[in-house]
Amino acid sequence: MKDQMKESFTRYEVARIIGARALQIAMDAPLLLKISETDLKTMRFDALKIAEKEFNEGVLPISINRPSPQKRKEKLTAIKEEKVSDEEIKAKEQEVEKEIVEDAAQLGFVEGDEAETDSESTPGEEE
Repeated sequence: MKDQMKESFTRYEVARIIGARALQIAMDAPLLLKISETDLKTMRFDALKIAEKEFNEGVLPISINRPSPQKRKEKLTAIKEEKVSDEEIKAKEQEVEKEIVEDAAQLGFVEGDEAETDSESTPGEEE
């Protein structure tokens, strides 16, 4: 079981687990293993060595939650372009220009006579 547990964690996770447990032991947390006094003296009461021994014995109740990668089912779709003829574009532009002139006349920006003469003349021509 020791080897299986060791292989299931990365070395970074092992370091984090042992470090966290060593900190707990250094703060006077109770030991999870019964370690004899002579073994403690040979380890020099080192919290890291005690934590490592507990980890190797598999008695630490610490688990690792690894986030799984998100699988997205969304795929890029091709952009559909509408084909519009030049005549349709010009007709739409004229409609928009008429609406703008009518709105300007209603708001009082342009007098009625000026609106008609402006819409009849083409851009670039001088009167």
